[in-house]
Amino acid sequence: MNNQTGILLVNKAANKTSFSLVSILRKLTNIKKIGHAGTLDPFATGLMIMLIGKDYTKKSDKFINHGKEYLCTLHLGYTTETFDTESEKVLVSKKVPTFDEIKKVIDLFQGEQKQIPPMYSAKKIKGQKLYDLARKGISIKREPINVNIEIKIENYSYPYLDLKVSSSKGTYIRTLANDIGEKLKTGAYLTKLIRTRCGPFHLKDAIDQEKLSANINLTPLLIK
Repeated sequence: MNNQTGILLVNKAANKTSFSLVSILRKLTNIKKIGHAGTLDPFATGLMIMLIGKDYTKKSDKFINHGKEYLCTLHLGYTTETFDTESEKVLVSKKVPTFDEIKKVIDLFQGEQKQIPPMYSAKKIKGQKLYDLARKGISIKREPINVNIEIKIENYSYPYLDLKVSSSKGTYIRTLANDIGEKLKTGAYLTKLIRTRCGPFHLKDAIDQEKLSANINLTPLLIK
């Protein structure tokens, strides 16, 4: 059995796809069966749980069901089609909300709630990925899903609002940012997103994507 099978925690770099990690690890390990327990958008950074080898990829559902934690920054006053930095920003309002106004709106998003997945997402409906449709200018009805969210305000200095978000599986932080912007009547989009935890795994224990090079020994980094 290849001793380079196991779970590898990686800090995904900004402006890289989640699949880029699969590609890198296939070259480093010569193992084709590699997956992960949940994607991150290209602009986002943070914890990716990489599953190397068939014995681990078949456990992906177990990891995907874990709750997750994020640090994120919202830019108020604007919105974008993708709810993040991947598309052009559009001015919504120059209103500057007070901290109390921010807190009242954030309180509306605490706990169990329903969230509509964004069109720009990898979610499939009738076999089609939503972002493939969105790129063609097609928008279709999406059923809301049940999510559980806990939000802490880390810092507010207009136009930037820093939040710490703990969420159940299937939560879209980009959608949360957009929904907060709508309630504030200012608009908002994500300028930064860092996944810091997934279940029992933490970003502080992950290796940076940039360090995954040909001369690295993965074996001591693997969780069996």
